[in-house]
Amino acid sequence: MASIDKIKAALDSALSGAVLGTDSFRGMDALRVDASAIVKICSFLRDNPEFSFEMLTDLTAVDYLGREKRFEVVYHLYSFKYNTRLRLRADLGEGEPIQTVEGVWKAANWLEREVFDLMGITFAGHSDLRRIMMWEGYEGHPLRKDFPLLGIPQKAVYR
Repeated sequence: MASIDKIKAALDSALSGAVLGTDSFRGMDALRVDASAIVKICSFLRDNPEFSFEMLTDLTAVDYLGREKRFEVVYHLYSFKYNTRLRLRADLGEGEPIQTVEGVWKAANWLEREVFDLMGITFAGHSDLRRIMMWEGYEGHPLRKDFPLLGIPQKAVYR
């Protein structure tokens, strides 16, 4: 089982500047990473036999309204080989896209669509980026901190 420091050192060696920081909370290690290198980072962590993070267990986002880089896209990875978990955190500004990791893990398809639908974060290169929970034509993104508590009045859609 590799420590967070070993993972950071390996990433720093392979992708200089991709890791911006590390932290650990209640046994869950996390890397703060450069959003522009997310596909390279994820591919490295999956393909390197020292780490073998073969599974994307979850992908979500957090809205830190008021921060310069308002959003944080969070990837939860799992290694069957080492029975370890790792969290990746990438900061994004309003309207800033991030590359899809669909090519690394197929599970990213629906998870990225959910984040797109509920938070409005765009995943560049995604094969089918459209709403998954709210209907087409719905205005707004309900999990954003600035979304009105009573919602936004919607127009009825009849087909």
